[in-house]
This record gives sequence, structure tokens and C-alpha cells, in this order.
Amino acid sequence: MDNIMETLSKFINNMSQEDYVIVGIVIVLALFLIHIYSLRQEKKKLITTVYAHVKVFQKAFESAKDAMLIVSDTYDVVYANQAMVSLLELDNNFLYQPLKNVPQINTGKNWVELDAFLESKKDRINQKLLSFPQSMLKVIKEKEVLVNVYIDTLVEESKCDTKYYIITMQDLTEVKKISEMAYQHKLTSMPNHMKAMQDIPVLFSKIHTQNNKIALALMQFDNFSRLRSIVGYEQSNEVIVTFSNYLTTIVSEMNVNVYHTFDNHFLLTISNVDSVEDVKELIIQLQTKLAKLYKIDDTSLHLTVSVGIAIYPESGPTRKLLDNTYKALDIAQNEGDGNIAVYLPSTFQNEFDELRLHNDMKSGLEKGEFEVYYQPIIDVENEEVVAAEALIRWIHPELGFIPPDMFIGLMEKTGFITKLGQFVLEEVLKQQKRWELFEFKPIEVSINVSMIEIATGEFVEYVDNQLRYHQIHPESIKFEITESIAMFSEVQTEKYFQQLKKLGVGISLDDFGTGYTSFTYLKKFPADILKIDKSLTDDIISNVDDQRIVHAIIELGHNLGMKVVVEGVETKAMSELLISYGCDYIQGYYYSKPLPVFEFQKLLR
Repeated sequence: MDNIMETLSKFINNMSQEDYVIVGIVIVLALFLIHIYSLRQEKKKLITTVYAHVKVFQKAFESAKDAMLIVSDTYDVVYANQAMVSLLELDNNFLYQPLKNVPQINTGKNWVELDAFLESKKDRINQKLLSFPQSMLKVIKEKEVLVNVYIDTLVEESKCDTKYYIITMQDLTEVKKISEMAYQHKLTSMPNHMKAMQDIPVLFSKIHTQNNKIALALMQFDNFSRLRSIVGYEQSNEVIVTFSNYLTTIVSEMNVNVYHTFDNHFLLTISNVDSVEDVKELIIQLQTKLAKLYKIDDTSLHLTVSVGIAIYPESGPTRKLLDNTYKALDIAQNEGDGNIAVYLPSTFQNEFDELRLHNDMKSGLEKGEFEVYYQPIIDVENEEVVAAEALIRWIHPELGFIPPDMFIGLMEKTGFITKLGQFVLEEVLKQQKRWELFEFKPIEVSINVSMIEIATGEFVEYVDNQLRYHQIHPESIKFEITESIAMFSEVQTEKYFQQLKKLGVGISLDDFGTGYTSFTYLKKFPADILKIDKSLTDDIISNVDDQRIVHAIIELGHNLGMKVVVEGVETKAMSELLISYGCDYIQGYYYSKPLPVFEFQKLLR
């Protein structure tokens, strides 16, 4: 090493001025070459990195759901991802070529070709990203696609400053399908309740541009739960589908829109109506068709629907028209199968706000607003009070006397009837104990009970506990259930009332003659009393058929070992006629209306 350094030192010392220059040039050149090599390596690395990034972005754009298109300022295609290739149906050689099938865009009322559309938006595009939501795209005449369109620009800075249009399109076909499904009933694919709520305000907005009326008709299959139990779930669904298909056919023939709102509910909105009778005529036509519409093994199912109708302006303002349709349907169903009811304010003079009643029920019970009244039941042999029917009354502090028809049905719908039933039973048992302590004449008291109370499964046990707690003889209490409810669930009713009979209480079958009685079941039903409904006695003086029916029912009751009570006796002539038929007891305004307990006690004394 020392020899090398010594030799190098001698060489440098012997170098001339020219030699120094040459060596310097060589060194600079070497450094320059090294720098160039280094730059090339960095450039190569940079190019590799950029290329890799481009491949990543290209991969991302290709897999993107949104369609992306880049065109030059001469409208040649620079880039299109796979989604755009499919959307515009581009061929394999689309790059650097004008669009073969020039698509058309419709962002409002008119169709415009894409290049003309870009040209018209040129000034605005230069300023900001433009968006055109809910536009229509058409590549070929038969195919229109709902899209969101976004347009931006990119200027390549060079001598020419080339501009590119970057177009993104979101295909809303699937979104539209999902949205449409949200407005369709799953079973029938008909417009559903949500769609009805969307369309009805639009229908109402056109009222003032038309001279005719507008009507809503709500249809519901009668006894559909029973139908399901008879023919099965699939067959009952087929009934609904068949009926919905028929309803759909009338849409194109009339000014009618049909909606399958809920399980077995159908809503019709009818425009350009001349009168209520026109609507009724249409509904009767539908009911007639339904009765013959469906067969199982060549056997026709006799199907009926109850229908509630509200018509503007007779049924009230538009904001209440749908609510009034439901009220009309409730009336129709209460009148029996296949009935049609039209909501008219004149028939609802005593109408109360159901929501307010519902909200006031609980507090009303706590504040003592409910009171038990007693209507006497008279023994025809001596015309003495031997029993009474307990009837609930609601005296509201602001609304005054509220008829039972206005709140009993509402309580049954909401389940509050169970608490009310418990209240009535406790009040009657307390009163029986007071009469016993003050040595009033012993009487039986009948209490109305609904299947909702019985179906809780705790009713019989509750009655037993209350009888024991108040120390009341079970024979002094009778429970009344209406014939129609008893026959609706025969097995369940018989089961529970047999359990009640074991407690020693009496059973009364109320409103007899208004339902569809199975005489085989009636023979097994553990009733002590048969009560003939008021509807059969209203015209008994003048109607021979009513006379025969009532007479026959009295004989039937006696043959089955029951006592017979006739309700609704309002005149002396009615009383004498019914006594002549051999009834055991009479109840009605001719003897007394329902009375508060203190007034009723006067009769007992």
C-alpha cells in the first residue's frame, strides 16, 4: 500500500498543467455518466411504479359497478370500463373511435344525443362537476335505462391543451326494481298500502279540476280465517290471487285504481264518479263475480266481501276520506256478510274521536267514569223482577254520555275489554253482597262476556277467585255470550263454558236467531237461558214471519231444557203476544230501561 501511495504521489508531482485539465474532464465526465445512469434507474423505477398504479386504477375501474367513459373534445372514446361497455353495448374496437351507437340522454322532457348534450353543457362543465340524477339513457329504441349522470372535464396541459370529458353513469335498474317491490304486495304484486298512501294525495289534488266526485271503497273477505282453516293456507292464497287478477282487469276498463293493502283487504280509488249509486253498482258487480270466481274440484266456494265506501264530498273532507272508509267497512261487517255501507256524517251524529276514547279509557276506569246499570228481567207468571242484565255505561267528564256501541267495539279491538270485564264482574259481586247484607230479594245478574276475555286462558280462574273473595253464591251470576261469537269458535267456547258450569254459574246464549246456528252444537252447548234478539221482536205485531220464528225458537229452547228470555219488549201488545207464546222471561223498555243501581233498588224493594 505504501508503494502504491508513493508511486501515485510521484505521478501527481510530475503532472503538467494540461494533464490536470484532462484528468478533471475525465472525472467530471465520469460523474456525469454516473448521474445519468442513476437518473435512468430512478426513471425506470418511476415508470414501473406509475405503470403499476395505472394497472391498479384500471383494475378498480373495470370492477366498478358505475359505468365510466372518457371521450376527447372530438368525442372519440379514450376509455370505457366494462360496465360502460355493457351499458352502451360497445363493440371490441371502440377505442379512439366515435361512439358507434350514439346514446341519447333525457334529463327532462327531450331526448338529446350524448355529443350534442355535452356540447350544450360545455360552458357549465368547465366550472364544476355537473350531475343529472334520475335521467333516462337510450342506446337503442326499445331499451331505456334509468341512470344518474355525472360529467366532469380534464385538460391535458400541453401546446394543444387537449380536453377530455369524464362521464360516470349509475345504472338504477336494480334500484328501481327494489323500489317498485317496496310498493308491491308480495303475494299478488299489486300496488300495496304504501303505494296507495302515495297515490291518494295526487288523486285528491285533481278534485278541483274535475266536476265529478271521487270515492274510496275498502273491501275485506268475510270469515277469511275460517276459509283458511277449511281450504288451507295455499288454497286461500290462491283465492286472493285469483280475485286480485280479476280486479286488475277492471283497471283498464274504468277510472279505477286497485290496491292490495293488507292480508285480505283491497282498496279501490274511483275517480269521475257521478253518484254513490254508481259506486254501489260497481261493488255489487265485483261481489257477484267473486261469488262464482273460485272452485275446488268443481265445487264453487261461496265467497263474500264486506265493503265500506266513502265518497267526496258527501262523506266529508278529503283528509278524512280514508278514515271514513274504514268506519264504513266496520259498519258493513257488523251488519253481516256481504254488506255494503256508505259513510255519511248524518249516520254518525254521535260520533266520537276513537283515538281520544282510546286514550281516555284507562284513566276513565281509574277515575270512576264507568258505571254499571241494571235492566230488569221480568218473570211472566207474576210480572216480578227476578233477574237483571248488567250493562256498562261511560259518563265522560267532557263528552258526556258515550253510547256503548261507540266504545265496546273499540275496547275489543284494543284488548281493553278484558280490564273492563273484570271491573264489571267485581262491581256486580260487590253489589250482590250489599243486597245480601241489606236483605234485598235475591236475584240473578247476567254479565256479558266476550271471547277475547275468555281466550286469555285466565278467565275461569279469575271468576272462581272473585266468587270466593266476595263470598257470593255462584248461582246468582250468569254469563252471556252472543250466538254469533259462540258459533264462531264452537270447540273453544264449549270447553270454557263447561269449566264455568263446574263453578256453578249460569250460562246464557244471547242474541239468539241472528247467527248461523248449528243445532247439533246448540244441543251440546251448556246454556241455561236462551235470549231471543230484539231484531226478531221489533216488528212482531205486524210481521207474521217474525211471529212464527219467535214462537218456534221458544218451543226449541224449551225442548232443549232451557228457559227463554225475549228482549226488546216495548209495548203491552208485544208483551201479551210473547207471553201467549209461552216465553219464561221478558226484558225491555215496556217494563224498564237500564237503571243506575239506586234506581234499580227501588224496583227490588
